[in-house]
Amino acid sequence: MPTIVHLDIPADDPERASKFYSRLFDWNIELNPEFEYYMVHTQGLDGTDGPGGGIGKRQGDQKITAYIGVPSVDEYITKVESLGGKTVAPKIAVPGMGYLAVCLDTENNTFGLWEDNADAK
Repeated sequence: MPTIVHLDIPADDPERASKFYSRLFDWNIELNPEFEYYMVHTQGLDGTDGPGGGIGKRQGDQKITAYIGVPSVDEYITKVESLGGKTVAPKIAVPGMGYLAVCLDTENNTFGLWEDNADAK
């Protein structure tokens, strides 16, 4: 069943935001210099691994976006649009990791789709 796999947090100052969330929730946050993106590692209240995330430089009016793991971004884009939603950022590859797209639901809420694929180019 698709579930939240990644939380993207845009920030005007990603380093400051990383310190805030690290101190607030005890999240383990490390800079990935290749992408200029802070990788977030969370845990559930029971200590098990939680969804991953990241903090990067804000683009425009970008807000926090939850990414839902799906078997096929293409398949789910079709489903989103058939149910009255919209694609606002088409499918792109994150090389060596997977594919993502950003959509709007019927209430204009943003959410992302994520497909794991180590062959993504």
